[in-house]
Amino acid sequence: MAEYPYFPMFVDLSGKQVLIVGAGKIGARRIEALTAFTPAILVVAPAAEPQIARLEEEKKLSWRRRPFREEDLETIDLAVIATNDAELNAQIGQLCRERGIPVNVASDRTLCDFYFPGIVQTEEAVIGVTCSGKDHALAKNLTGKIRRMLEDAGSEDHPGKE
Repeated sequence: MAEYPYFPMFVDLSGKQVLIVGAGKIGARRIEALTAFTPAILVVAPAAEPQIARLEEEKKLSWRRRPFREEDLETIDLAVIATNDAELNAQIGQLCRERGIPVNVASDRTLCDFYFPGIVQTEEAVIGVTCSGKDHALAKNLTGKIRRMLEDAGSEDHPGKE
């Protein structure tokens, strides 16, 4: 069967419960990005990057400071799995699929129902960039170029704007 790229689709997360398992560097980046799109983020991780505690204090997420439990999936609409244990990530990903929960498994793109894009957000637009999970460096580079292009266009539209 031919391999097709993923279809870029924007989803309203405002009424959805999002689970992130793991809050190391990758998980923390994804958590921070998601806070702009939903207030209903549940983080499950025994430890986390420092910004996760700050986001919890700001009421942008709930953090359960413990390992994942299967019952964490009970009210979840979307999941991002980003622990430092690839086998655990795959197991949780399988549990999500069994329950019909779209899942992104950070350690293995072949286990992902969706890819986590590079995100550029302005007041007027949200732009997602992906290289189908194959080239994270290129996606990051393109995201940065788009961000700079929009910043430059904004300063041209508003002379004297710093």
